[in-house]
Amino acid sequence: MMRQYELVERVQSYNPQTDEALLNKAYVYAMQKHGTQKRASGDPYFAHPLEVAAILTDLKLDDASIAVALLHDTIEDTDATRAEIDQLFGAEIGSIVDGLTKIDRLQLVTREEAQAENLRKLLLAISADVRVLLVKLADRLHNMRTLDAMRDDKRKRISKETMDIYAPLAGRMGMQEMRQELEDLSFKHLQPEHYQAITARLGEMKADFAGTIKTITAELLSKLKGAGIDAHVKSRVKSPWSIYTKIERKQIALEQLSDMIGFRVIVPTLEDCYRALGIVHTNWKVVPGRFKDYISVPKHNDYRSIHTTIVGVGRQRAELQIRTEEMHRIAELGIAAHALYKEGATDIHKIENESKAFAWLRQTIGQLTNGSSPEDFLEYTRLELFQDQVFCFTPKGRLIAMPRGATPIDFAYALHTDIGDTTVGAKINGQIVPLVTHLKSGDEVEIIRDQNHLPPSNWETIAATGKARAAIRRAVRQQTVQRHYLHGDHLLAMLLEREEVSLTDSEFRQLAEAAGLPGKRELLVALGEGRVSAQDLDDKLLEVKGVKRRRKKIDLPAPDKAEGWFALRDTEVFRFRVPGNPNAGPEAKAALEELSFNTGCAVSIEGVVPGDRMVAIMRKGAGITIYPIHSDALGDLYDSDVAWIDVRWDIVGREDDLHPVAIALQSQNKPGGLAQISSVIAHCRANIHNLVMRMESPDFHKITFLIEVRDLGQLTDVLNSLKMQAGVSDVRRATIAEAEQVMTLDWKAPAKQEVPA
Repeated sequence: MMRQYELVERVQSYNPQTDEALLNKAYVYAMQKHGTQKRASGDPYFAHPLEVAAILTDLKLDDASIAVALLHDTIEDTDATRAEIDQLFGAEIGSIVDGLTKIDRLQLVTREEAQAENLRKLLLAISADVRVLLVKLADRLHNMRTLDAMRDDKRKRISKETMDIYAPLAGRMGMQEMRQELEDLSFKHLQPEHYQAITARLGEMKADFAGTIKTITAELLSKLKGAGIDAHVKSRVKSPWSIYTKIERKQIALEQLSDMIGFRVIVPTLEDCYRALGIVHTNWKVVPGRFKDYISVPKHNDYRSIHTTIVGVGRQRAELQIRTEEMHRIAELGIAAHALYKEGATDIHKIENESKAFAWLRQTIGQLTNGSSPEDFLEYTRLELFQDQVFCFTPKGRLIAMPRGATPIDFAYALHTDIGDTTVGAKINGQIVPLVTHLKSGDEVEIIRDQNHLPPSNWETIAATGKARAAIRRAVRQQTVQRHYLHGDHLLAMLLEREEVSLTDSEFRQLAEAAGLPGKRELLVALGEGRVSAQDLDDKLLEVKGVKRRRKKIDLPAPDKAEGWFALRDTEVFRFRVPGNPNAGPEAKAALEELSFNTGCAVSIEGVVPGDRMVAIMRKGAGITIYPIHSDALGDLYDSDVAWIDVRWDIVGREDDLHPVAIALQSQNKPGGLAQISSVIAHCRANIHNLVMRMESPDFHKITFLIEVRDLGQLTDVLNSLKMQAGVSDVRRATIAEAEQVMTLDWKAPAKQEVPA
C-alpha cells in the first residue's frame, strides 16, 4: 500500500506548488474513517481510495481531485457526513464527494431504477464539476482491476454496468486508454472463455508479428526522416474486446482479421501530419475505403487524427494513425488532458471552453434529465453514449455527427425537435429515400416537412438516438392526451345532450371534484381515457345538477330462463341470448354483466377493434349491436327507444385475433401507386382482405380497403404511415357499411385453422 509521503511525491513530480497539508490531512482522515474495514479480497479498505488517488496522479490532476479520491467513499461507507467534509476540507471538495455518493437511502423498487437514479445524480454532479467524472472513472477502473474477489453474479452485474455505461462514457470523453482497459476487464468477466481464447491467440500472434512490426517501423522512420520529418512511431496490437467485436460483426475467424497491427505516427506539427500522409500513400499501397480525416472533422470527444490502412511486409495490412503530440495526448487522456497543469495551476472551469466533449455532455445531461421515468433515463443515456459515429451534412453544409445506425428521423431531431416532429420524408444526396434508411458518413441529408404532421408511435423503434426517442415519446404522449381530451369532450357533450342539461364553469369544477380530479381538462382526459366511466360521470352529473334520473322504459316480456333473460341492474331488464345454453346458467349471467366478447354471444359488431371505446345498443326484439363511440350512427339513436349499455374489451388469450376495419383514401394516379400503398400496409403487419379502386378523375383514385388488424394501435400506425406517403391524401377510417357500399362483401371473421396434432 502506498505511503503518505509517496503520494505527496507523486503529485509534486508534476505540480511543485502542491498543497502538501491538504493531501496529508485527507490521507489521515480517510485512513482513520475506514479504520479496520476490509474489502472482499481481505485487503484493508483504505487501499482502494489510495489506488484511486494514484490513478489520478497519472492523469496529473489538481490537489482537490486527489483529496476527493482519498475521501470519495467516506460519506457512503463510514460515519462521515457532508457537513464534516465541508468543515474540514471546504465546500468545493465536499460537493464533489457528495456527487460521488450513491443514493442508497431512497426506496427504489428495482435495481435498474436504483441504477438509473444513481446515474442521474452522478451526471448532474458531473455537469457542475468535471472532476466528479474523472474520480468516478478512476474509482470504477480500480474496482474492475480487483473484481476477482467478488461473487460470480456480482462480477457479471458490475462488468455489464461498466460495459454499458462507464466504458462508453470514458470513450465519449476521449479517454481511450481508460475506455479500452474498462472494456477488456468487463469482457474478461462477462465472457471468460472467449477472453481466454483471444488473449492466448494474441500472445502467439504477437510473436509472429514481431518481425513485421520491426520492419514496418524502420521503413516508416526512414521514409519520414528522409523527408525531413522528425517522427516517433509506436506499434500496437488490437485489444481483446475490439478483436471480439470485429469478429462478431463480420462473422469471421480470428485468423481472418487482416488489420491486427496498428501504428501511431507522432509528428511535430499539423502540416507534418499531411506531409507524412503523402509519404505513406506514395510508398505503400493503401486499402480503399479505409481513409478517415478526423483532423479536418474531429469527433465529438475532441479526438483528432488521420487514419489510413496500408499493405505492408508480407501483404500484412497495418492501420496507421498520424497525429501531433498534442493530438496524441488528447486521444489518450481525453477530457483529462485539458486539466493538465500549465505553469503550476489549472482552471477546471476552462475545460468547458476547451473541450467539445464536455460541452456535449452538459447538453446531453440537459436532455436526459427530462426523462419520464428512471428506466427511460437509463435507456436514453446508453443510446447517447454509443461510441461509433457517422458524419452527415445539411444542404447548407452544417456538420451533424450521428451514431452508427442513425436514420433521417434521428438527423431531423438532431437539428431541432420541431423539425423532427414535422418530418414526413427525406432526401439523401438528392434522392428521396425511406425514413428507415441508415445514414453513412458524407451523406447530405435534406428533411421534408409538413407542419400538420405529428410523429407516429412506431418511429420510436426506428430512431437510434436517445434525443429522438425521447422527443417521439413526448409527442406521442401529448397526442394521446389530446385525443383522450377530445374523446372525453365528445362523450360529455353526449351526456349533457341526453340529460338535456348544461354546465357552468363552477358546476364543471364541482363535477371534476366529485370525480376526484383537479379541473375540467383533467376530467375530460380521464373520461376519454376510460379512467372515469361515462355511467359514473352521468350519475355525478345529475347529482351536481340536482336532477333525478329519467329512465327509459322498455316494454319487455317477463323474464324467461329458457330464453336467457336477466336483470343487469335493479331497474333495467335486458334480453341476452347465449347460443347453445338455453338454460342460461350463472356463467351466462356473469357474461351478461360484463358484456365480454369471450362469451360467444350473438351480437353484431360495427367495425370495432380492440382499443376503441364502445357502446352497445339494444333494440327491442333486434338483439345487441356494438358501435365505436365515434360512430355517426349513434347520432340517430339519442331519442330512440333503445337501451345504451357500456361495454369493454376482454381479449385475454386472444390478443393475436384479427378484426376487420375499413380505410378510405385518395391517391394520385401514378405507376406503382397501389403497390406503394400496399407495401406500407404490409410494413405495418396488417393484412389486406379486400380493396376496391375507383377513378374519381384522371389524376386521382379513391381506394377503399378492408384490412385486418389486431388493435387500435396497429390501425393508428397504418393510418399515420399512409398519411406520410407522397401522393396520398384524405386518409381516414371508414365504417364497414361504407365499405359495403363500394364492394360486395359478406364479411366473416377468418376461421381459425386447426393444426393437426
